[in-house]
Amino acid sequence: QCEEAAYEERHYPAGKWACVTKGEPLYEQSISLSFMKLMRYICKENSVGCYLGMTIPVLNEIHLTKEGTELEREVLTAYYLPGEFQQNPPIPMDPEIHITERAPLRVITRVFYGVTTEETILREISLFWELLGSTDAVLRETYIVAVYENPSIPQRRNEIWFIRRA
Repeated sequence: QCEEAAYEERHYPAGKWACVTKGEPLYEQSISLSFMKLMRYICKENSVGCYLGMTIPVLNEIHLTKEGTELEREVLTAYYLPGEFQQNPPIPMDPEIHITERAPLRVITRVFYGVTTEETILREISLFWELLGSTDAVLRETYIVAVYENPSIPQRRNEIWFIRRA
């Protein structure tokens, strides 16, 4: 069969990320506000005063409530610093942006297209669990939504990442 693989496993190395955490009433508001802050940092509002360059994907780390039926309000949005800034990251002018060294990450990932809302994300998590079946190999409370294209693109490519246990 020639159909696309249902999911794949990937390994990401450790690295430095610029991160913003927001807890707005809607998921879309949190990621939009965070992304705008990160874009200002990327474009010029940093200690070197220049454009840093865009990397993809932009990650949105989410947590499910204990019941697993909705998202916690707080969403961490993260932008991977380009290679030339990994050793010495430019300092953000915005105090809400934190530079974080993230550990290596092993994920099981699945592509989906369209807008990312709490509803679409919960549906994608549920579909992915159906596909994977019962397993203790991945975390159940923390997930990552990886965004590869501009949020204004209606059928943009996204991925849902299930994080492998260490």
